[in-house]
Amino acid sequence: MISKDDILGLCGLEADEVDAIAEHEHMPDVAAAALGSYLLHAPHGADRIRNMIVEDLRAALVRGDRDHAASLFMALRHFLSEHPEAG
Repeated sequence: MISKDDILGLCGLEADEVDAIAEHEHMPDVAAAALGSYLLHAPHGADRIRNMIVEDLRAALVRGDRDHAASLFMALRHFLSEHPEAG
C-alpha cells in the first residue's frame, strides 16, 4: 500500500502545502496531492497554489485561528522559496 509520505515524494509538495490545497478545495489529501502535482506542471499553476494558501490564510485570520494562520504562513513561505515562479 502506498503511504502519504510516498505520495508527497511524488507530487513535489510538502505535507502542509498539500493540506492547504485539501482545505481550500475540500478534498482528501491524496486528491489534493494529485491536483498540486498537476498544477505545478501547468502554466500559472504555482500561482494558483499560492492563491489557495493565501485564501486559506486569510480565512484563518478572519475566524481568529492564529495558530492555523501561522502554520499556513510558514507553508506559504516554504512554497514561495521552493517555487519562486509563484512570487
